[in-house]
Amino acid sequence: QEKQRFLTDVLHEVMLLDGLASSHPVSQEVQQATDIDRVFDWIAYKKGAALIRMLANFMGHSVFQMGLQDYLTIHKYGNAARNDLWNTLSKALKKVGKFVNIQEVMDQWTLQMGYPVITILGNETTDNIVVISQERFVYNRDAKLKDPDFGDNSYLWQIPLTIAVGNTSHISSEAIIWVSNKSEHHRIPALEEASWLLGNINQTGYFRVNYDIRNWRLLINQLTRNHEVISVSNRAGLIDDAFNLARAGYLPQNIPLEIIRYLSEEKDFLPWHAASRALYPLDKLLDRTENYNIFNEYILRQVASMYLKLGWPTNNLNKSLVQASYQHEELRREVIMLACSFGNKHCHQQAATLISDWISSNRNRIPLNVRDIVYCTGVSLMDEDVWEFIWMKFHSITAVSEKKILLEALTCSDDRNLLNRLLNLSLNSEVVLDQDAIDVIIHVARNPHGRDLAWKFFREKWKILNARYGEALFMNSKLISGVTEFLNTEEELMELKNFIKTYEEGAAASFSRAVETVEANVRWQRLYKEELFQWLRKSVTH
Repeated sequence: QEKQRFLTDVLHEVMLLDGLASSHPVSQEVQQATDIDRVFDWIAYKKGAALIRMLANFMGHSVFQMGLQDYLTIHKYGNAARNDLWNTLSKALKKVGKFVNIQEVMDQWTLQMGYPVITILGNETTDNIVVISQERFVYNRDAKLKDPDFGDNSYLWQIPLTIAVGNTSHISSEAIIWVSNKSEHHRIPALEEASWLLGNINQTGYFRVNYDIRNWRLLINQLTRNHEVISVSNRAGLIDDAFNLARAGYLPQNIPLEIIRYLSEEKDFLPWHAASRALYPLDKLLDRTENYNIFNEYILRQVASMYLKLGWPTNNLNKSLVQASYQHEELRREVIMLACSFGNKHCHQQAATLISDWISSNRNRIPLNVRDIVYCTGVSLMDEDVWEFIWMKFHSITAVSEKKILLEALTCSDDRNLLNRLLNLSLNSEVVLDQDAIDVIIHVARNPHGRDLAWKFFREKWKILNARYGEALFMNSKLISGVTEFLNTEEELMELKNFIKTYEEGAAASFSRAVETVEANVRWQRLYKEELFQWLRKSVTH
């Protein structure tokens, strides 16, 4: 059982960044000092890890480990280049009678930026022939046209695509198909009328998979009837792929929302976590629109039954009860977070009760692993007294982790005056630690009531912020993406572009990423928002 969080915290995370046209390859030359923070950013680390996982899986773990040991023995004291590793691994595969030129394969994955989306289309006339094609996945598909490097579709990968065929009660063992052309025909023997196809088994590959609508329907049907036929990793992968494919416009908007209907039966943490993470950017695209409540309602309906089933953790101070399993606690936290943030009445009441109890008794009995949710919900729902109370606690408490949670809770307020006050205090080093100021600004930007305030504050204080964080690795890019990633109107895009014109110097890479993200957001609003709401209206009335 590999560490499952790898999927959501590494793979899904880096695929989000790497889906931008302005990404960069894992391996690149360092010409000047400013290149270093590109080479050592999250894409390099997390994508590197994801690619090694893919490699180990298609080689077979034992062969991979054998090859790795040889490699480490040969280069015990020397500095090795990546090609030495690839060649040693190819030799290890040869020993077991497999012939793959690992260097050729891995060069494509490490030297090209981004990653492919594989589309598997069934054939109307012949049952077991499918067309498998690949193209580079990008969120902003208009960006392709502008960039000459993109135009010739030179992006091709050799892709170890594992596939399995399933029906209502059974899934076949996996087969591997190496896809290396733009488009290929493949025969899949077991594919019949009522069976579905699943690609990228256990999501070991660094790519997304799209299907024809008929196959998506069959998969959704399978999840609804008996989701356990499909592995936990693949359930999480289907959710993550569907939301991201829809966001980039490769898939109709309703498909991901139909997939998550099965969650009321899902007892595993991972698919819930994948859904929660994938819903987040969609929620932020919609949270300032007039029809937002339709979306809100729909999500609440998917969460309600599991929320009621799991309830809240109790704070057993005597600890005599056996602690619920970590998985179970994580799942419960995820569901409470969704219920409270989408406005489940019971969840809101529970949070308000816990806060009131803390204020009146001055003893904090709120269970530790839901504190952040309760604080945030309390601040957003209750009156200014609660904000002042949390603010006071923030000052009097010394524990760093608790301080951070309290500070972030203050950003949850609906009151724009309080949010402005917080933004202005964030740059006062006597009140807020330097490294926490960024989090304050980013969290205010995540709040729909404060998004424009944080964006304005960021632009007005850019000189100070850049002087303070410009040198710090990651800090500036984190701040820039944090205040811009959920801007989604034409007007905000113009503001961003004008701002960049005025402040040419510094943080160029982060700003080009920001422009691309906002362009993709604006494009999504223009092309897909109405489609999504039309479908939601229909589904809420049924």
